[in-house]
Amino acid sequence: MAYRTFLLSFIFLLSFWVSSWAEPVPRRQNMATKKNPVVLSLDPGPGNPRNSEGSFISLRDGRILFIYSHFTGSSSSDFGSAYLAGRYSKDGGKTWDKESHMVISQEGNLNVMSVSLLRLKNGNIALFYVRKNSKYDCIPTMRISGDEAKTWSEPVQCISDRKGYFVLNNDRVIQLESGRLVMPVSMHETEKEEKFNHFGIIYSYFSDNDGQTWKSSGEVPNPENILLQEPGLVELKDGTLLMFMRSDRGIQYFSRSKDKGETWSPVEPGNFQSPCSPASIKRIPTTGDLLMVWNNNGNNQFRTPLNTAVSEDEGKTWIKIKTMEDDPDGWYCYTAIHFTGNHLLLAYCAGSHSKKTHLSTTRITRLKLNKIYQ
Repeated sequence: MAYRTFLLSFIFLLSFWVSSWAEPVPRRQNMATKKNPVVLSLDPGPGNPRNSEGSFISLRDGRILFIYSHFTGSSSSDFGSAYLAGRYSKDGGKTWDKESHMVISQEGNLNVMSVSLLRLKNGNIALFYVRKNSKYDCIPTMRISGDEAKTWSEPVQCISDRKGYFVLNNDRVIQLESGRLVMPVSMHETEKEEKFNHFGIIYSYFSDNDGQTWKSSGEVPNPENILLQEPGLVELKDGTLLMFMRSDRGIQYFSRSKDKGETWSPVEPGNFQSPCSPASIKRIPTTGDLLMVWNNNGNNQFRTPLNTAVSEDEGKTWIKIKTMEDDPDGWYCYTAIHFTGNHLLLAYCAGSHSKKTHLSTTRITRLKLNKIYQ
């Protein structure tokens, strides 16, 4: 009897221990919604079906300006109607204006969208965006402000040597240490009456006179004819340009330029998994390390979760992976990265996969820089 009691007690304790051991590990805390709340959510509404793909600039009076694509009408597709709108923050991104103001009206037949803002070495502010007329005609365009974004110059067409549909993602144009401006683009050739051709031919365009005139690189070699789209750039410390491109292979692809964007190496698989979704990489001013924001997911084509990672060795390895958003039904992409003091601002499109509201909302999150190193 005593033996039976002991045996039953042992079995009970064993089952309790096994059930405790088998409990799932708690999901990593979502930094955006728990520790670092969203400071601005540009949600859609009547006559405004989408707000997306913006960029930040710090102004000399201490304010931060965020410019994004404000869609109008009823369509939230890339071919819907949109103008460029802006909001200001007076306190380093903690709070933002309640209402947006128009920055650039709808110039193209369809829209203007995909903003990059850049403080040039000469002190001016450059505003880049695409002017979209049709699925055969989309051209990157630049304007300059010499009065801290109060007024803008007449537009300059950055691509004039060929016609086509050129994708320039938001927050993508960079200025090198040499002063050269470089923009990475993906050209999509679509025959009339055919569906949009998602296969991109990758180039970079560069300017040595602050954007007055632009020249084209050669085509980025793609010997295996891989589906590539939406390239981005970062300048490494040795002067090499690293180009990263989304693909349908479950990984980002890389190409490199040793001559400041004039020629490129054949594309090759990169060193981090990714769905067919754009990554963003910028250098952290205070540490000199690289910060990457992307979807750490190569198992399917869902654009979730949204993650950050740091590289201390110029992109050879990525460490300190953090989760910003992790809703399995979520859709997070088209990030803008901005550093202000000891804080980081991230703006990104957010939506739902099941509800097909992929790009409807733009969220801005603010967090301390040391959080991405913990």
